[in-house]
Amino acid sequence: MTAEEKVRTVRRITFAGIGVNVAIAAAKAIAGVLCSSQALVADAVHSVSDLVTDLAMVFSVRYWTAPADEDHPYGHGKIEALVTLLIAGALVFAAWELARGAVGTLLRGRVDSRPGAVALAVAIGSIVLKEILFVATRSAARKAKSTALEANAWHHRSDALSSIPVAAAVAVVWVFPSLWWADAAGALVVSAFVACVAWTLAKPALQELTDAQIGSKAAAVAAVAIGVPGVKGVHKPRARRYGSMFQADLHVQVDESLSVAEGHDIGHAVKEAVVGAGLDVDDVVVHVEPWRG
Repeated sequence: MTAEEKVRTVRRITFAGIGVNVAIAAAKAIAGVLCSSQALVADAVHSVSDLVTDLAMVFSVRYWTAPADEDHPYGHGKIEALVTLLIAGALVFAAWELARGAVGTLLRGRVDSRPGAVALAVAIGSIVLKEILFVATRSAARKAKSTALEANAWHHRSDALSSIPVAAAVAVVWVFPSLWWADAAGALVVSAFVACVAWTLAKPALQELTDAQIGSKAAAVAAVAIGVPGVKGVHKPRARRYGSMFQADLHVQVDESLSVAEGHDIGHAVKEAVVGAGLDVDDVVVHVEPWRG
């Protein structure tokens, strides 16, 4: 997928997400007010948080897919990691708000309202729509190999999950008022799940921003390099994530009797082999050393 195709893919699915989020937030807010459901109104506020990350995706995708230039000779891929961290932060905030609301309900020892069928229908509809949006966004993310878009997909799922305790609260309290605590307990479980998802998304982004070694990728690069004709040995393989791709460097050993030009040709063959091996590595620095047996 070219950079331009990636921009179109990300923006197309994200604009669809913006439309869905606006509709869901409005429906939750209206139903929450009309049905006297504080939980639904709070969930509407959570839905609005999705708009922030959607807008971040729309405006930043053009930057992280931009080619290398004089000021950024390695490209702009790390901007995607920053956007991923922004989305992970939004998920942490959502998890905090869910947990805080649930704990507040448990401490009060009561619920403030007994909403009806309309509120339940809106909550269930939100779950269905957000799950559909999650599946579509994750599919687009994997086609575009975009970590930021994948993070945004999980943000959509967090909104769907946050609506589950809301729907449960409406249904349970409506039918069994004595079980007022059930939705709060469910909200705590969901908040823990959302926080775990946030860390799952943030960890690779932090690894990228700190140039952490990707050991499995480095080993795969070394395995390809040692199979190139003329390579006698491989050592010091390193790999790091850069945007949706990886960059690597390694030392290869060749027969010490070879000329500089011959050693250079082998080094170039190693680079071509690694880049063409389907490892999502788009740049390799090869250091050629003499092999003395």
